[in-house]
Amino acid sequence: MKKILLASLLALASLGQVATAEVKTITDVLGREVKIDVPVKRPIISFYYPDYVAAVGVDNFKKVVGISREFWEKFNPGSWALFADKIPSLSNIADVGYVPSNTFAVEKVLTLKPDVLIMPAIQFNSLSNEIKQLEEAGIPIVVVDFNDQTIENHTKSIHLFGELNGVEERTNKIADEYVAGMNDIQTRVANAHLPKPKIYIEFGNKGPAEYSFTFGKNMWGAIAEHVGGDNISKPFVENWGNINPEQFLTSKPDVVIITGTEAGNKTNPDIMSMGIDISEEDAQHRLAKFITRAGWSDIPAVKNHRIFGMYHTASRSITDLASAQFMAKALYPEQFKDIDPNKTYIDFHKNYLPFVPKGTFFIQLAQ
Repeated sequence: MKKILLASLLALASLGQVATAEVKTITDVLGREVKIDVPVKRPIISFYYPDYVAAVGVDNFKKVVGISREFWEKFNPGSWALFADKIPSLSNIADVGYVPSNTFAVEKVLTLKPDVLIMPAIQFNSLSNEIKQLEEAGIPIVVVDFNDQTIENHTKSIHLFGELNGVEERTNKIADEYVAGMNDIQTRVANAHLPKPKIYIEFGNKGPAEYSFTFGKNMWGAIAEHVGGDNISKPFVENWGNINPEQFLTSKPDVVIITGTEAGNKTNPDIMSMGIDISEEDAQHRLAKFITRAGWSDIPAVKNHRIFGMYHTASRSITDLASAQFMAKALYPEQFKDIDPNKTYIDFHKNYLPFVPKGTFFIQLAQ
């Protein structure tokens, strides 16, 4: 019965793909050429929602007919609440399921009759059977990617959002600002002529009692490398995963950054909390607990008071220029004395998003 239903939906979705006069061939981040009626009228986007809002504006985001709600609503509740306040229709937007949770539903996508499905490369590459079904139904799929943390894919993805919505002038400006900011970081680091400081970044969602995810070649690991850091996790972790205490202690990092979000703040007093509506006092109190781990009192980062907290959500996003600046400043404080990462983060919201967040996004542990 389910197969019959799915076949019917596939046929219905195929009939629903009515071409308009303007058909554009778009090349996505994987080099796939996709023909799409633009500007799109019924997109589904499975990740990178705030970036899409920033790129295309609130009015164009209101055309979105479905998202993967779990990651945004559950794991980024502060961001979700602010966006839902400014975009009331978000509260009732259809949920197509979340790929990493194995809840992504082809049937739901088909019933929404989208004119494009926008998804990250990491999800696209894990859904070969589902992708085939959707393509057979005539649904164009455009792949974007912020997870690899490359300037090329960050800007390409923002440009793709612009092409799909006919707002290239806006997205050109966003991309140019990102490139200029990242290039400025590299120029300052190169001009410093200093050895690379060792850096360790950990997602503090498990608290000080247990080492949680750290990052190898992508996400925070890629940013660390871009801004001139020697990422101690890279030899032990390919993308993201755990290193053991011995690996950490023998690596002797010069800088440690613990990231956090708003999730679990009300229920778990030990996890790292950063982000929207998180007070600096609370963030400082939680960050201080991490340096009580066994052996940490002997590492250079603790001895030299170079322990930092950062908003985990400000990564794999066009907003992560601020995070890159913060990390660079933690590594090379003299070279970035005039840079205010928090201002960069807030200014981006002022310029491209429907609200200005209040909270704690970047801190150094108080002495």
